[in-house]
Amino acid sequence: MEDFEQKIEKDVVIEVVNLTRATYKEANEFRKILNDDIEKKFKKLVIDISQCDFMDSTFLGTLVLAKKNITRIGGDLKIVEPESVFKTLREKTATMHIFVTYKTLDEAIKSF
Repeated sequence: MEDFEQKIEKDVVIEVVNLTRATYKEANEFRKILNDDIEKKFKKLVIDISQCDFMDSTFLGTLVLAKKNITRIGGDLKIVEPESVFKTLREKTATMHIFVTYKTLDEAIKSF
């Protein structure tokens, strides 16, 4: 299984992160994937990180940058969250409050 998997459902691009630990080692590759989506003018992006048990600040920064860039072109980014990671991150940093998060992929897609 690849670390990152792309799906498209109607006009929503879904980037699935198939990692239990999302760290600086994978952040650069994922940043390139997200930048490519934004350069192609995809405006509805869901990032599914529900399999992640851990996310470091570099990987989190990649998500923040993608959110900023997609908003700039009039799009939006939603996150499918793993409860344990986001609960901890929300408690430790205000950064996570910029994301709209969902418990399931279906909820995130329907939110558009």
